[in-house]
Amino acid sequence: MHTDTTATGPAETSRIELGEVGVWLRATALDAGITRAIEAAGYGTLWIGGSPEPDLALVETALDESERLAVATGIVPIWAAPPEVLAASWHRIQAHHPDRFLLGIGTSHPERWGAEAASPYDALVAYLDGLEAAGVPAQRLVLAALGPRTLRLAAERTAGAHPFLVPTSHTHAARERIGPRALLAPEQRVVLEADPERARAMARPTVQTPYLGLRNYREHLRRLGWSEADLDDGGSDALIDALVVSGDDAAVAAGIRAQLAAGADHVAVQLLDADEAGYARVAAALGLSGDRPAPPRPSA
Repeated sequence: MHTDTTATGPAETSRIELGEVGVWLRATALDAGITRAIEAAGYGTLWIGGSPEPDLALVETALDESERLAVATGIVPIWAAPPEVLAASWHRIQAHHPDRFLLGIGTSHPERWGAEAASPYDALVAYLDGLEAAGVPAQRLVLAALGPRTLRLAAERTAGAHPFLVPTSHTHAARERIGPRALLAPEQRVVLEADPERARAMARPTVQTPYLGLRNYREHLRRLGWSEADLDDGGSDALIDALVVSGDDAAVAAGIRAQLAAGADHVAVQLLDADEAGYARVAAALGLSGDRPAPPRPSA
């Protein structure tokens, strides 16, 4: 499996090594301790979620606090700032930390941003045009993508796709749609809990709110064959089990590897009720190592 973002990019674009497994954290959960613990555990990439601000200050801080982690956004909503503003932030970070940052963008939830009247797909195409005009290389971008058109756009205009809240069936179908060379880096929710009922009790609220109340996610899940009954009342047990990997350490590791086997190049693990010890447990179960060499620092 390839884990870099240059498979289809121009020759002058250098490689970003993501590793096979990373960590997805909300911006509000970030601090120096968790960033360093994630790196020490052997994860390849820190994904900063929860709509990080377009100034990308959190990205720069995470890069400052680590030596070899790649950092990605999962994702910056296109409604949050014009493309030239986000491009300026990307150029600043690229100058200070060359080739360690992957900029994830997407339409997020248009209703949250007061953008219901816009065509999300057309707005995304226009935003990519703006980033390209501002000098952000395609192979330094990744799209939040669920449906067929957006997956194709991700493969054609960026390094690839970062699907969110997807079962392995979606990963398999997405790989077939985007081809063998585009990056596919799904987010995967994880609960370290062996009892299925307790695991579902922990997982269900994070799926129900807000995702089962959002039109785009309900459409996405219906495309995968889930019924309205599966999507109502917090989600059926079968739905929760498909979307959230749970169990003991070995079972969780197997669930993450299942995403890789389904076609993912990289899995962004979101550990519910996360702490440093939990991420260390998952890393150990996966056999990750923190001994990778640090990339060279830019000369002053």
